[in-house]
Amino acid sequence: MKKTNFGGLCFAIFLVQVSLSAQTVYDQIDKQATAMDAKVIEWRRDLHENPELSNREFKTAEKVAAHLRSLGLEVRTGVAKTGVIGILRTGKPGPVVGLRADMDGLPVVERVNLPFASKAKGEYRGEEVGVMHACGHDTHVAMLMGAASILTNLKSQLTGTVVFIFQPAEEGAPPGETGGAKLMVDEGLFKDLKINVVFGQHINSMIEVGNINLRPGGLLAAADRFVIKVKGKQTHGSQPWAGVDPVTVAAQIVLGLQTIVSRQLDLTKEAAVISVGKITGGVRNNIIPEEVELEGTIRTLDVAMQDDLHERLRRTATNIAEASGATAEIEINKFVPVTYNNAELLTKMGSTLKRVCGEDNVVISRATTGAEDFAFFANEVPSLFYFLGGRTPSLDPKAAPAHHTPDFYIDEAGMKLGVRLFCNLVVDYTTKLK
Repeated sequence: MKKTNFGGLCFAIFLVQVSLSAQTVYDQIDKQATAMDAKVIEWRRDLHENPELSNREFKTAEKVAAHLRSLGLEVRTGVAKTGVIGILRTGKPGPVVGLRADMDGLPVVERVNLPFASKAKGEYRGEEVGVMHACGHDTHVAMLMGAASILTNLKSQLTGTVVFIFQPAEEGAPPGETGGAKLMVDEGLFKDLKINVVFGQHINSMIEVGNINLRPGGLLAAADRFVIKVKGKQTHGSQPWAGVDPVTVAAQIVLGLQTIVSRQLDLTKEAAVISVGKITGGVRNNIIPEEVELEGTIRTLDVAMQDDLHERLRRTATNIAEASGATAEIEINKFVPVTYNNAELLTKMGSTLKRVCGEDNVVISRATTGAEDFAFFANEVPSLFYFLGGRTPSLDPKAAPAHHTPDFYIDEAGMKLGVRLFCNLVVDYTTKLK
């Protein structure tokens, strides 16, 4: 009589059950994402029409908290001032996975002809400004609300804990305030909830709907702010020789800073940028002022290059000023570190991304000199951050309006993929069903 290999048979049955279970979960995610797509779009349009500036996301936070409570989740409010945390505890052992969406708008007057276009006003640096979701944070919030709904429905099929992080002030807290991802970390969010991994996504107006872009290692640059105060000697505009003109010195410093990147850094290693965005000085046309202030940004993708660039900026500004008899006071503040994608995590979750998006739609991209304060989360635990397509396929990428502009526009057809990605990443990471 032939002996039956029951051990091998049981293992085969187990693999089939796991495969069927995984497929069932994936199918449920797809069906629920399709069913609630209209609701996610409705949430997005409401948020778009009613944007709020950094650390002022009061009504946005109320809407998010109300939704999370309606799902029966544990909800924490007032995190990092206006942040909201939803906690889905499955009651089964497993990792703690964070999903993050940022909530704040920008001081931009919307110019897009939409029925839900923003007409909101706010206060920024003491001035009344228009407020607009000109970077897609409204879509981020809506997609995470949708993912929270679906994952709550699938609670019985999950293990571990899912933490829904609705973060304020990604664009930066107002002057004199703290906020954003760094404040969430400083308040102990990761230590308290013992978060093991975080996934984040950012919709992009120039990437075609259905695609995602990402890369291992440095994806987004560190962003530093610098202020240079050029001090000269005030005099009448008709007699510049009687004083020291900080205006011309400031102009020379602006030009000198550009040669740091173009002539002194090894750009075959990583990209870098120095930009002066604001120059302030003087009160009238015929007075050479005593002081001119330059304010700008530094973007780097390598920590060693970042430190080197800081030193070169200080030396360049100081020496140019001294050559003309002026002085330069330099302040450099590290604002946001490099956003790193954990290479091991990307390898582990690569099959999930390809399965959900289609292999050809997962694009390994170059780094960008934009910055993201998601970087503070990525410094705490292994993290994965990707750009989600939000451009209508028929639209020429060169014609797509840039982020942070009055004409910024997102094709809402790309949002369902964002919801599905969040859900599938959680399922695969927590249950190891792939």
